[in-house]
Amino acid sequence: MRGSDILVKASELIGTSRAEQHGDMWINHENIAQLWTGFLWQKLGKNHITASDAASMMELLKIARRKLGALNVDDYTDGAGYAAVAYECKKHEEEL
Repeated sequence: MRGSDILVKASELIGTSRAEQHGDMWINHENIAQLWTGFLWQKLGKNHITASDAASMMELLKIARRKLGALNVDDYTDGAGYAAVAYECKKHEEEL
């Protein structure tokens, strides 16, 4: 699979099947952000993260997974998808 194929697949996932499965990307990542905020507050004293922070942290999770184990194209595809989701969430947050 070529790098451009990964981007096409990531685009398909965030616009169709993932959206159908998980709902609106901003609402989903805002929910994740609220849960992570509670966890991080308890552990680290951080009092707020945003939906775009949550999406960026998911991208970092995929990067971490790429560092170990066998080569898995899904880690690259999902990482590219989370980068796009982080952008969309940030754009939404700036419109609020």
